[in-house]
Amino acid sequence: MTESYEPADHYDRVTHAWGLLLGAELHYGVFESPDEELDVATHRLTERMAAGGQLEPGLRLLDVGCGIGAQSRFLASTYDVETVGITTSPVGVETARELTEAAGLTGRSSFELRDATANGFPDESFDRVWILESSHLMRDRQALVSEATRVLKPGGRLVWCDIVRHRTIPFLEVRERREEFATLREAFGDARMEPLADYVQWFESAGLTVEQADDLTAATLPTFEAWRANADQHRDAVVDALGEHGHAAFVRSADILESLWRDGTFGYGLIAASKPAAS
Repeated sequence: MTESYEPADHYDRVTHAWGLLLGAELHYGVFESPDEELDVATHRLTERMAAGGQLEPGLRLLDVGCGIGAQSRFLASTYDVETVGITTSPVGVETARELTEAAGLTGRSSFELRDATANGFPDESFDRVWILESSHLMRDRQALVSEATRVLKPGGRLVWCDIVRHRTIPFLEVRERREEFATLREAFGDARMEPLADYVQWFESAGLTVEQADDLTAATLPTFEAWRANADQHRDAVVDALGEHGHAAFVRSADILESLWRDGTFGYGLIAASKPAAS
């Protein structure tokens, strides 16, 4: 019997180490220059998403795949919105709540253990939906899109960022590179990348109007060098969390992903969409 893959199990194991390796915001960066600091570049991506979401004080925002809540806290404190973060990771929820309490934001940012493909929230209960680098770990992307659209109020906005696939990988190439893909799975989980155009189609089919679809592949490329630098700087702590093999797998994964960016296989995209206002 094949063992089922649970994204939460993977995330629970790597949460602490990822904070050291990926930076405080736990996502890719949008770089203006290759030598820019990772935290500056990751924050630029957060700001770019916020601009796409057209955030205003008093709005209620659903943060899908919230990680440890960095974006939720930033959005709540900077834009004066109420944020509700959801994840399937118990460690993520616990850590997010602890960090939020320490930041004095408990009344403005909350976190719940929920499945984004069947989230259980009432219809039209959020003004904004925020999906940052979580969709590639979900098996049913169309269910994610459907649920995100369902809970969005008429006139609301959705903003999405994630890794995308630029080309179909032939079977023979998959077989030849199976060790590389196994390394990526070990380091980052069982990801499935789809083209940016597919996400645009899914959002539009769900009834949203896609207003922005940006290819950020070139701007995110320096992320991998920054990750390798973090792996070197925090080597001892990462080895304590993941072991020698886990540290080596992460560094190797950064090399593999960089090669996939450079050869036109993978990249990165951003989508901003709106739900038509009620007539």
